[in-house]
Amino acid sequence: MAGEINSFLQNMTKLSSTQKNYGGADETTKAKTEAKLCPNCGAPRAKQDGLTRCAYCGYKFIDAALTDGVYIKAEDNSKNV
Repeated sequence: MAGEINSFLQNMTKLSSTQKNYGGADETTKAKTEAKLCPNCGAPRAKQDGLTRCAYCGYKFIDAALTDGVYIKAEDNSKNV
């Protein structure tokens, strides 16, 4: 049984090394960050004050309430929503 498992793993390893990439060529890009500025007053978004409204002038970036996701959480809603 152990020999069959090792044989299977060796076959899978060999097949994976020759597998074609069906999603197209890999693209490498430099990491970057961008700040979203308020179109009303020019202030940057302050995550600690919420992502849905500008913390300085109250401009609404997003009309909907945020829910839990992978990177954005419900607590990221602005405090004055």
